[in-house]
Amino acid sequence: MPLQQIAAQLAEFPARPIRQEDLRPAAVLVPLFLRNGEPWVLLTRRTEQLKKHAGEIAFPGGAREPQDQDFWQTALRETEEEVGIRAEDVRLLGQLDDFYSVFGYHVRVCVGSYPDRYPYRIDANEIAEVIELPLARLRDPRIYHQEDWQHKGRLFPVDFYQLDGHSIWGMTAAILKQLLERVEPLFAEAEESAVRR
Repeated sequence: MPLQQIAAQLAEFPARPIRQEDLRPAAVLVPLFLRNGEPWVLLTRRTEQLKKHAGEIAFPGGAREPQDQDFWQTALRETEEEVGIRAEDVRLLGQLDDFYSVFGYHVRVCVGSYPDRYPYRIDANEIAEVIELPLARLRDPRIYHQEDWQHKGRLFPVDFYQLDGHSIWGMTAAILKQLLERVEPLFAEAEESAVRR
C-alpha cells in the first residue's frame, strides 16, 4: 500500500477544527513508514517520571512554542526532540480531526511519513520505549474496546487497544481509531485484489 494512497485517502476527509478559544495549542505527529510494502506506525511510551501522561503510550508531540510558525512545525520539532526524526526526513501526508485533551490542549493531528529503519535518537528523559506496529494488526477487533469514563460530571467514551502487553488508550487510541477508519477502504481494496489473484 503506497503512502501516496494514504495521503489521497486522508485528503477525502477535511480535518474538523475545534472552536474553543481557551485551550492551549498543541500538535502531534502520527509517524508512518513502509516496511515490506506495508504501512507501519510509530508510537512512544513515556517515562514514569513525567508530570503528565507518565508511562502512557503516545504519539510524538507537545505544546506549540512561540518560535513555531504553525502546528506542523510544532509536530516536527517535538518529534525531533523526542525520537530524533529530523524534520527534513518527514513528508506531510495529511491531517486528522482536531482533538481536545483533558489537560486543556487543542491538539492538531498531522500524519507524516519517514524512512524505514530510521536511526532514532531517543530523549531518555521523556521516552522510555519506541513502539513500531503494522497498521494491519490494529484492525483486529479483538484487541479493541471502548469504555465510558466520567470527566467533569459527564460520561465520555474512551478507546483502548491492547496488544503485545501494551495498552494504548485515550486520545492516542482515538487518533489511531480515526486513522484506521479513514484508510480502511485501502485495506479492503488490497484484500479484494489479493483474493482475485
